[in-house]
Amino acid sequence: MATPIDVVIMAAGKGTRMKSSLPKVLHRLGGKALLAHVIECAASVSARKAVVITGHGAETVEAACHGFTQAAASPDSKLDLKFARQEPQLGTGHAVQQALPLLADDGVTLVLSGDVPLTQPATLEALIAQCDGQRLALLTLTMADPTGYGRIVRAGTEASAQVRAIVEHKDASAAQREIREIYSGIMAVPTRLLRAWLARLDNKNAQGEYYLTDIVKFAVADGVAVVAHQITDAAQVAGVNSPVQLAELERVHQSRGAVALMEQGVRLADPARLDVRGALSCGQDVEIDVNCVFEGTVTLGNGVRIGANCVIANCTIAAGAVIHPFTHIDGEKLGVEVGEGALIGPFARLRPGAKLGAEVHIGNFVEVKNATLAKGAKANHLAYLGDATVGERVNYGAGSITANYDGANKHRTVIEADVHIGSNCVLVAPVTIGAGGTVGGGSTITKSTPAGALSVARGKQVSLTNWSRPVKGSKG
Repeated sequence: MATPIDVVIMAAGKGTRMKSSLPKVLHRLGGKALLAHVIECAASVSARKAVVITGHGAETVEAACHGFTQAAASPDSKLDLKFARQEPQLGTGHAVQQALPLLADDGVTLVLSGDVPLTQPATLEALIAQCDGQRLALLTLTMADPTGYGRIVRAGTEASAQVRAIVEHKDASAAQREIREIYSGIMAVPTRLLRAWLARLDNKNAQGEYYLTDIVKFAVADGVAVVAHQITDAAQVAGVNSPVQLAELERVHQSRGAVALMEQGVRLADPARLDVRGALSCGQDVEIDVNCVFEGTVTLGNGVRIGANCVIANCTIAAGAVIHPFTHIDGEKLGVEVGEGALIGPFARLRPGAKLGAEVHIGNFVEVKNATLAKGAKANHLAYLGDATVGERVNYGAGSITANYDGANKHRTVIEADVHIGSNCVLVAPVTIGAGGTVGGGSTITKSTPAGALSVARGKQVSLTNWSRPVKGSKG
């Protein structure tokens, strides 16, 4: 069997430069907490366990982890999530020491950082392969400006020379600070060796902390090979320490997602003006205009067109549908379904439980919530359909609403096939409008109507001849 992988995730820092009451690792990138990205990555390399080291805001961080761990696990495996507190916080070596009681000696420990969200599973798999259950493997990167990072010190100047130490920036000599190869903060190490090396750490350095990086010199002293897996993609090891860095990584993340969509055939009007904050799946010949935001889980069928400035979340949109500009769709937990060839918007709002059949038209300033519209039904402007079942080919007039709430309970409105609802009508639920019926404009319908009937419920029109309007300042 392959050597088991146990992941230790550093998530104890306060993140002072974020200037926020929210723990740093819970700030969002691409719609998910930074830490959620890291846990998902751990799950994707088939880790058997993840130990999250918490400290600042520990209870908040741990509660949040329970909320997204299930989503991180693959369908055929479940990541065992554990927590270890680091209080006080005395350095990276001290942090990993807190996790040791939860780690078994038969595995490899993969050390990750909770504020480094864009590391790719393939990179970690290559690092684990370099470790091979026998060596200390470090993920490294060559940087034009390595200020602040630990330097990789090798036995010689060539790139293949053996790694001898990692020297933290504050402890580095002038010559060592000229080294451009840096340690990313990510390593893979046999746990049985890690345990012995951590016991030998001291805090005799400029920071007065217990550095995890000091285990490199212990490995060298013990004759254990230290290998470096070098990558060129700096974003994979970039951490978040400020809102500026978070915004920079967000754009990197979104840019890479946009490129991936275009490589699948999606046409983006401007890749720089797209935000995917969840999972977006697209069929062939999908077109997306500028400034669109996708959240949660969204599926777009073949030939779907999304207009500019739309916000779409937790929704399935079938082939050939057109979502016109400025439409807002959010299915939340219930989801929203848009049928084939449907036309939605502009300025429409689809709320949880909206299920629209093929060729349904929902026009400007129409809101649909927990309602089903069958094939060909239309509500083209200024209307509300809540808790309703609407049949085929219904025409729902401007200004009409379903009055579905009595102040305590929701009630359902049924509008059968081929009904015509005039403008400015109120359908007071529970009520059924019979098939083929017509409701005259301005009616308030409180009782069910028979099939094929014309139903009108409004006050009789009165006209007073020779009537004069009041004049300002007049008495009486």
